[in-house]
Amino acid sequence: MLLKADKNKNRQKRHLRVRNHISGTAQRPRLNVFRSLSHIYAQVIDDEKGMTLAAASSMDKDFEGSGSNIAGAKKVGAAIAKKALEKGISEVVFDRGGYIYHGRVAALAEAAREGGLKF
Repeated sequence: MLLKADKNKNRQKRHLRVRNHISGTAQRPRLNVFRSLSHIYAQVIDDEKGMTLAAASSMDKDFEGSGSNIAGAKKVGAAIAKKALEKGISEVVFDRGGYIYHGRVAALAEAAREGGLKF
């Protein structure tokens, strides 16, 4: 009997492989992306201290629209850039979370770049 591959399990393996090489510091924290079917989340993380420095998602109270499309991902990217810049963070390391750099993940990254983050 053929078993269908678990896509999330494979994504988590890819994410762990990438995380072996990417780490956020206080000077250059990690911009992590997580997407579900209906929402998208972004966090700026300092891995040395294990702290989230800034976060934005389509679940925020001031968010209008849907997190399941590219337009919503662009809004979240702009929001995370704004929150990071308010905290004095201008350079980050991008962590795509094991997802393909395409669609909502790419839209979030481009909006964060347009918002002033450098990566």
